[in-house]
Amino acid sequence: MKRFVMLALLVLTLAVPLAAQKPAAQDEFVPVTGAPAGAQETIPAQRLVGIAYGFIWVVLFGYVWSVRSRLSRVEREIETVSRRVPERK
Repeated sequence: MKRFVMLALLVLTLAVPLAAQKPAAQDEFVPVTGAPAGAQETIPAQRLVGIAYGFIWVVLFGYVWSVRSRLSRVEREIETVSRRVPERK
């Protein structure tokens, strides 16, 4: 009797996921005969490309500004250190 109950539980455990699957909506490809009126897929390519190029330019200018400010800070520090250290001959 115990084996029968265990076997029944095993069968039910394996059968539940199979029964839960939904059947496919269709079995084969059905071509669309005509597009609905007024429905047209468009991608705003010019706007997206313009935004992408603008973003790249902003990032590039930000990077150049950052490098310039860090370089000027390093140049000021070098001047300060060179004034403090006496020249050796």
